[in-house]
Amino acid sequence: MSFCWTGPVPARQCARVFFFLALLACWIGGAPSWAAALAPLAAARGTAPARLGSLPPARKYQVSAAVPRRARALPLPRIYGDDPTRPLVVIDAGHGGFDPGAISQDDGLQEKDVTLRIARAIRDELVKSGRVRVALTREDDRFLVLQERYGLARRMKAQLFISIHCDSVGAGDASGATAYTLSEVASDKQAARLAARENKADIINGIDLSGDNADVSPILIDLAQRETMNASAAFARLLGREAAPLMPVKANFHRMASLMVLKAPDMPSILFETGYISNPKDAAFLDSREGRRKIAQSVRRAVEVHFARRLALSDGPRRTGAN
Repeated sequence: MSFCWTGPVPARQCARVFFFLALLACWIGGAPSWAAALAPLAAARGTAPARLGSLPPARKYQVSAAVPRRARALPLPRIYGDDPTRPLVVIDAGHGGFDPGAISQDDGLQEKDVTLRIARAIRDELVKSGRVRVALTREDDRFLVLQERYGLARRMKAQLFISIHCDSVGAGDASGATAYTLSEVASDKQAARLAARENKADIINGIDLSGDNADVSPILIDLAQRETMNASAAFARLLGREAAPLMPVKANFHRMASLMVLKAPDMPSILFETGYISNPKDAAFLDSREGRRKIAQSVRRAVEVHFARRLALSDGPRRTGAN
């Protein structure tokens, strides 16, 4: 018996195996592997792909990105008042710059303009009293992220932080001022809605401008934070008492919400909603000279009593010890 080869043409199964190996080699080794992987298949079929063996070598790419410079700390604002022994109160005019805040549907009045005028009136009233020093987080139409607002006050070692705002509702005749202090649990649905709205002030066109806030979150459960929250609540109740004879206030004046601007762990802080810019009567009061004067008087009276009480508490132990 004799054998003879039928020829060099491989079986169909061999061609399929070579093709599979070619795909596998391409996936593992990249484009240059095509030539080596397909060469046996081309030889087996008696064909050669045009210029397959002359593919250029793989190129190496490097991707680089410029590292942004570390953001510079904002310059500290001017302090009004000559006596450095007096406590410092920082007044924060809410919103500003490309963040207008609430806008009146009747005349287009913007919250950022109203709050700045009220903040200036409060500054002048407090400075005139001579009991405290005062600084404003902004004295013109500029944008500050929420952390920068209370961050400036902390860097200046302020003893009290008051953020000025105007409330707004889509419909209805809601009226009157309220004061908010920090709590991780909102006191009511309206407080929760306000926190959700005001905390979005740092998000412009979907970009969060606030940065990381990890340095504050762990401190919120600290005893010092709890003491600060209690002092803030006491001042809010005091402000409600002093404001009631001078301006429209809500029956439940003091409310609580998780407001980012109030999260300084070591400084009593309140957010003062001075009235409803969506209510024509409230808006007219807020944007009038007489209205600003009464708001400023309310704050001044509350501030004076607040620091008088704290002074009495700090002097009490020393007097007791002396006796």
